[in-house]
Amino acid sequence: MASDEVKLLGAWPSPYVLRARIALNIKRVNYEFLEEKFGTKSDLLLKSNPVHKKIPVLIHGENPIAESLIIVQYIDEFWASGPQILPSDPYNRAVARFWAAYIDDKWYPNARAILMADEGEAKKAALQGAIEGLNLLEDAFLKCSNGGKFFGGDKIGYLDIALGGFLGWIRVIERMGDVTLIGNCPNLLKWGENFAGDDSVKDVLPETEKLFEVAKFIVAKTKASAKH
Repeated sequence: MASDEVKLLGAWPSPYVLRARIALNIKRVNYEFLEEKFGTKSDLLLKSNPVHKKIPVLIHGENPIAESLIIVQYIDEFWASGPQILPSDPYNRAVARFWAAYIDDKWYPNARAILMADEGEAKKAALQGAIEGLNLLEDAFLKCSNGGKFFGGDKIGYLDIALGGFLGWIRVIERMGDVTLIGNCPNLLKWGENFAGDDSVKDVLPETEKLFEVAKFIVAKTKASAKH
């Protein structure tokens, strides 16, 4: 039925789009992936997300849902019969949401700044912030995982998706910035290997080499724009 059709507006390099794709895979939801071209915004995107005008957007039937973490929560709630993504315990669910917000609001901006900063104090500050954030997430992993392979325990959960969306970009930042990030955190390093090898992830996780080329283009374009 048309009302059951699922479409995802996105672009393969986006860590936020990756979150939605992984959640859909976990729930085994068939969907159509509509690729947005870099630097342009389709009419469907502008219509579906007129407030932020950005990807990802999940279109379920005629209903658009925007913002990656909200999309993941929607997928978990609507397809409730599939594997659970958010923790069932209210406190654990709140903790997972807290760290997911921390990743987006605090940690990733520092990690991204490593690429954009010139050598010197700015890069040093960004690197310090990113490493300190990963150390906090290393501790959070030990508490949330209960000895399992993932933040969600034995299976990928909400916080795994929140951080795991950035896994490819972490590798790119380490390479381009000539820095060590996740390598400083042995538990997160092992977590990353398990995450990348999971059936819901391995076919949609972008190749590091391809992401590397995209990152070089974005950094060059951003720095050139900043000079004008």
